[in-house]
Amino acid sequence: MMPRMSALTDRFLPFKTPDARRLAMLFAIVYFSQGMYYVADQARNLALKETLGLSPAQVATFGTITLVPWLIKPVYGLISDAFPLFGRRRKSYFLLTSALATLAGLALWFHGEPTYRSLAIGLFVVGLGIAFTDVLTDAMMVENGKPLGLTGAFQSVQWTAINIAILLVGIIGGHLAEYRMLQTGFLLVAAFPFVAFVMGAVFIHEPPAKSQREEFREALAGIKHAIRDRTLWVVAGFIFFWTFSPSIGIPLFYYQTDTLKFSQKFIGYLGSLAAGASIIGAAAYAPLSRRVSLHRLIVFSIALGVVGTLAYLFYNDQWSAIVIDTTFGGIGMITQLAFMDLAAKACPKHAEGTFFALLMSVYNVGTQGSQVFGGYVYQWTSYSTLVWISAAMTGAAYLLLPLVNIPEIEARARAAGPPPEVDAAPA
Repeated sequence: MMPRMSALTDRFLPFKTPDARRLAMLFAIVYFSQGMYYVADQARNLALKETLGLSPAQVATFGTITLVPWLIKPVYGLISDAFPLFGRRRKSYFLLTSALATLAGLALWFHGEPTYRSLAIGLFVVGLGIAFTDVLTDAMMVENGKPLGLTGAFQSVQWTAINIAILLVGIIGGHLAEYRMLQTGFLLVAAFPFVAFVMGAVFIHEPPAKSQREEFREALAGIKHAIRDRTLWVVAGFIFFWTFSPSIGIPLFYYQTDTLKFSQKFIGYLGSLAAGASIIGAAAYAPLSRRVSLHRLIVFSIALGVVGTLAYLFYNDQWSAIVIDTTFGGIGMITQLAFMDLAAKACPKHAEGTFFALLMSVYNVGTQGSQVFGGYVYQWTSYSTLVWISAAMTGAAYLLLPLVNIPEIEARARAAGPPPEVDAAPA
């Protein structure tokens, strides 16, 4: 009985050491805080639609403006990898940038009646702080997770936490949108980077950095090696193609509001149901990532991506919306984590912050590009045509799979050196 229980524990609770458990806790709380950043998004989109009279494509374009801080994430990674601040590569920057996001959120709250300019500037600065914090969190995840085979498990924890937040965002955000409480949303946006600040101060245990020159030399060596590595660029191209198929996200919001006449509260509840399913999908990825090869998970993801997209052809009333959003919320989370796990495993040693951020920027560019592309396809054609085009491009990713040597990428990740030692007490 005991060996069986031990095997079960090993399968579902992969964090064996105190440091691994501490990092899992840190990642969970920080990602939960990041997820709550989106609590004002539905009210913001409604304000852009009703108050400023923007079209679906224009709302998607506004999203591109606020996404810019997320597109330059490699810059944050490079700064953190190569230029320690106050003797630390991660912690000092983490505290500084989470404080910046808190202050920018408070400024949005104080501003009052929103304008296009005030929203764009305020959300840009909040995004800058949160994106930098995200890079630092992911750098710690990659450099500690790769040699332990825990990148998938750590990301499972991260995305379980962020989807718990998104579940709450759907309920709270729907209420804020229904009653046009955008300023209250911005106060909440400010509160959660402060939670991340407190967690970083207590839970990040980091050894002193080497000299500025040594850290720069090692980071530069890692970057040079990665630039010459064909595998990394193939992975980047593969991820971009996967994410760029025209999204039905913003068009779906307009379809729900204008064609299906869903209330803002109900749209918020749908988001919460999808997030609840995503929690299950994210939690399931930890054992899956340790028992199923990443290559098989990627193949599985592409197939389910096609099926999930085509299901939206039958999205025509409240019950079909509930079933489709819930079912494919969970499946979509598994597919997303498979691609993010691939990105983590492809990162070079000592430049983890730079290159995981680079791959996530590629992911974000593809995702935002798909939103804009999808918005225009919806305007030019129809909702059903958009679904067919999106499904076809999703399936086409399978044709690129032979170019990506996923077994070799997994082997190289396992061969990475041990994770960095940490101080016995908070640094």
